[in-house]
Amino acid sequence: MKRSFLPLLFSFLLVNAGAQNFKITLNTPGYTSGIAYLTYYSGKNFNIEDSAAVNNKSIAIFQGKRRLPGGIYSIFVPGKTKYVDLFIDKDQQAITVKIDTTDLLNKTVITGSKENIQFQEYQKYVAGKGKAWEQERQAYNISKTKQDSALHEANYNRLNKELNDYRDNIMKNQPNSMLASILSAMKDPSILHSNPKTHTDSLENYYHYRKHYWDGVTFMDERIIRSPFFLPKFEKYYREIIIQHPDTIIKEMDYQLLLARSSQEMYKFILNWATDEYINPKYMGLDAVFVHLFEKYHSKGLTGWLNEKQNETISRRAYMVMANLVGAKAADLEMLDTAGKPSSLYDLKADYTVVIFWDPNCGHCKEEVPRLDSFYKASWKQKGVKVYGVLSGDAKEDVKPAWIKFIKDHQLNEWANVYQTKAMEDADAAAQKPSYRQLYDVIMTPTLFLLDKDKQIIGKKLNLNQIDELLEVKINSTKTK
Repeated sequence: MKRSFLPLLFSFLLVNAGAQNFKITLNTPGYTSGIAYLTYYSGKNFNIEDSAAVNNKSIAIFQGKRRLPGGIYSIFVPGKTKYVDLFIDKDQQAITVKIDTTDLLNKTVITGSKENIQFQEYQKYVAGKGKAWEQERQAYNISKTKQDSALHEANYNRLNKELNDYRDNIMKNQPNSMLASILSAMKDPSILHSNPKTHTDSLENYYHYRKHYWDGVTFMDERIIRSPFFLPKFEKYYREIIIQHPDTIIKEMDYQLLLARSSQEMYKFILNWATDEYINPKYMGLDAVFVHLFEKYHSKGLTGWLNEKQNETISRRAYMVMANLVGAKAADLEMLDTAGKPSSLYDLKADYTVVIFWDPNCGHCKEEVPRLDSFYKASWKQKGVKVYGVLSGDAKEDVKPAWIKFIKDHQLNEWANVYQTKAMEDADAAAQKPSYRQLYDVIMTPTLFLLDKDKQIIGKKLNLNQIDELLEVKINSTKTK
């Protein structure tokens, strides 16, 4: 029962609601000083809800003039290396937890809460099954005959069935209990074909699994948020189960937020997680999910729990992203070439355009810009690709000599090399026009975009190899059509 104490690093914190009192008394023989912590689960990590000093009688009291959101909580004794789990639900005014650290599972006694009697029985049952499982697993691994392997595999499956039957019995006979709600929510859907033999079998398994993934979850029950399984289950669905396409994710997210509207904590959890997940997404194009969340929820004032700084960060990021979503028309850029003549992005006619924002004083740019030109001359040029290279950074007039020298030294003369003077930038600012940094979300160099012949964005913030691969896919797709 030992685990490390891990603080949760969420961008947004859930806010306690309600006005009732809670009081939890900890009796921990063997400790006469130190700080004990009342924490709650968020995924596999812990957030601190309250702390209390242990007195010379081994007593610590957690209390407050508010009602704790229901869920699975943990009490850490001083030192933060040992803890016990407990349910907190309706009864939270007179809970007493007596901990014996010599045997946390069997000697801990929790009174003042009926839910915890059932929960402790369940924990002991699962621990017993877990021990038997491990014995069968080890026996299976050292089996020397097929008969022994089959025997231990059968025993393992029997133990697994007994546990599932035990859980099903709780959900059936005590459906209104907190344990039943937790078990129902954590239950995995069944599989139609345990040994799929055809592609159709695999597809049927997938669609069945996805369809029934949330069967046991009530998005109006916020207690499941504070558990070790709900966050991993939620993340798995959005990262692994559903197709990684913004339209699919947006549809699912809107539906779940609609279901959660009557549960403030669940609603906040989903919207906070989704905002944090897609504000800087792992996959290209999924920032469209973040823009949707901003436009439908954040900009409408439906996130009153966030502070001014958080709202400002979200708004600023949304306006940086919404102008350069994949599939949207790239904003035109009115720039000057190395001779000081006008050269706009849309004047450059090409089947594909690579737009790169770079700085001759940027160490990474010094490596990537020549590599880009190598890709261009070796392959891209023959495929109808042109390069629109934008000088990025501040004090461009001061950088211009180094920029022109770099272009000359590396023979980038086939590119459209452009820059914007400070006077042009100041004029745009005075006219309240967005800068190229905002239009293309340029917060670092180099930043690369890939546009089609209509200047539609088909790739953004990719490295050179990714652009090369995307070009091949697009060109081959066009040939096929």
